[in-house]
Amino acid sequence: MASSKLPLYSALAANLLIAATKFIAAGVTGSSAMVSEGIHSIVDTLNEILLLLGIRRSKKAPDKKRPFGYGKELYFWSFIVSILIFGVGGGISFYEGVTHIRHPVHITNPLWNYIVLGAALLFDGISFIIALTNFNRMRGDVPFWPAVRKSKDPSTFVVLFEDAADVMGLLVALAGVYFGHRLNAPYLDGIASIIIGLVLTAVSVVLTRESRSLLMGETASAQVLDEVVQITKADPAIRDVQWPLSMYLGPEEIILVLQVTFREDLSTLSIVEASARIKSSINGKFSYFKQIFVEPQGPFS
Repeated sequence: MASSKLPLYSALAANLLIAATKFIAAGVTGSSAMVSEGIHSIVDTLNEILLLLGIRRSKKAPDKKRPFGYGKELYFWSFIVSILIFGVGGGISFYEGVTHIRHPVHITNPLWNYIVLGAALLFDGISFIIALTNFNRMRGDVPFWPAVRKSKDPSTFVVLFEDAADVMGLLVALAGVYFGHRLNAPYLDGIASIIIGLVLTAVSVVLTRESRSLLMGETASAQVLDEVVQITKADPAIRDVQWPLSMYLGPEEIILVLQVTFREDLSTLSIVEASARIKSSINGKFSYFKQIFVEPQGPFS
C-alpha cells in the first residue's frame, strides 16, 4: 500500500510556522530551551523538504545511467535526515543547554513561552496524530516495533518519530520554563535543553539504523519469497528452483533473481516461453517485483 504525503505536508506546515514563533519568543524571554526548540523545528522543516525531494527523485524513470531506477534516492535522503536530527538538532540543543547552565539567563517574561509552547503542542500534536494514524493504517495488525523494522518506506516512520520527538521536546521545554521561572533557577532551562538534545539523539540513532539498513539493501520477506518459489515450481517446465535473490530498490520496487533448473527435454524457445510465463505469474500476485531475472542452472547434485 502506498504511503500518503499528508503527514509530510502537515509536519512541514506545522514546523515552519512554529519555528518562527519559537525564535520570537526566545528573543523576548531569553530562554535557551526555546532556542533549542526553534532549532528543532527548523531542522524538522528541512527534514520534511528533503524527504519530499527524496520521494520526488525516487519516482524518476530508469535511464542509461540508472537502469534499475532511482528508488533508493528516498533511502539516501532519509539517511541524511537521520544524521541531521543528531548533528544539527541534538548537537546544537546540547550545546545550548551546556552554555546556559554555565551562564544562566533569567527568563523575563514566561507568558510568551507558554503561549508559543501551547500553540506548538496543539499543531505538533495534530501532526503527530496524522502521522500515527497513517502509520497504523499501513501496519494493520502488525505490532508497532516489528512494523517499524519491516517497513520499507522511511517517509512513514521518519515523520512519525520526528513528530513524537517534537511533542516530547515541547513538554520538556514547558517543564524547563515553568520550573526555571517558578523556582528562580534558570539553570533548569539549560537542563531542559540538554534533555531535548538527548531525545533527538536517541531518535536519530533509531532512524539512522533503519535508514542505513534500507540503503544497504534489504530482501523481500521469507513468506513472500516462499510463495515465489511455489509459483515457480508450479510451472511444468521447472525441475527445481534455488532460494530467490531479491533486494528492495524502493518502498514498492523489488529486484528478483530466480535461479532455476529447467527440464532437459525443453527447447530454447520453450525455455524462453516458460521464463515469460513465470514472470507473468509472479507479477500477477506481487506487482512490486519490477525487475525479474530468470537464470537457467545446471542439474542439482
